[in-house]
Amino acid sequence: MGAPPQLTPEDRARALAQAKAARQRRAAIKSQVKDGSLSIHQVIELARTDEVIAKMRVLELVESISGVGKIRGKALLERLEISLTRRIQGLGKHQMNDLISQFSLPSLGKKGRLVVLSGPGGVGKSTVAAELKRSSPFFVSVSATTRAPRFNEQEGVDYFFMSDIEFDQAIARGDFLEWAAFAGNRYGTPKKAVTDALEQGKSVLLEIEISGAMQVKAKMPDALLVFLAPPTWEELVARLEGRGTDSPERRAARLALAQEEMEAAVHFDKTLTNDRVENVVASLIEWATAQ
Repeated sequence: MGAPPQLTPEDRARALAQAKAARQRRAAIKSQVKDGSLSIHQVIELARTDEVIAKMRVLELVESISGVGKIRGKALLERLEISLTRRIQGLGKHQMNDLISQFSLPSLGKKGRLVVLSGPGGVGKSTVAAELKRSSPFFVSVSATTRAPRFNEQEGVDYFFMSDIEFDQAIARGDFLEWAAFAGNRYGTPKKAVTDALEQGKSVLLEIEISGAMQVKAKMPDALLVFLAPPTWEELVARLEGRGTDSPERRAARLALAQEEMEAAVHFDKTLTNDRVENVVASLIEWATAQ
């Protein structure tokens, strides 16, 4: 075998510049996939005319989807029988269709999926809901409450804050899909925003208390009830006791209530352990698309 051709300094500089431009192009595409501005389908279509994208590894693309990551990405490709070294340009027709279907949320004209997330206080429900809202096309419902806002909460973003009189009036008008009393305050889910989003084909997440989840299931049997469990009871205790916004008496009451709430898991359709937020989000997206 002869010696490889020697590149001139100009040729080497040109090759390095092209490689750098290709890496930047792929990084930009992955960033757009992560923030939801590009879908898997759109990337595959771009690959038909863009050689740089066509040469991107499928695993690299899938891992860039928010909530997927390396472990789930590899498992997903193995399940779809796609080689971990396969590039987009090497995908077969059926493999392309399977990959697109895996990450397609309900389209317009088709009702979305209602997912109800509940679990014991302190387990991290609001953190999961915030990440799902940030990183996916889910519509995350904003609840109403009679509780006073905390220093870092915003009206209409974290909650709709109501007086007791306003809450009573909303109940009388039938404005709530569900409502419940919890820790001395009342919480309710505005009905119209949820039903409008579902009719528009959006998947909807309700992050609510357990009694409210039971009300939703009774009214909407197709709703998927997901129980969020802590990795261990000890970790839940540590979270509750570490809350700086609760008094010692309130923390003790929350611990007692959490013990009761953990027993409610048997009434839910699915149970997820909140070991990593991105894993929980990935599972919620996957279940919402499995229709």
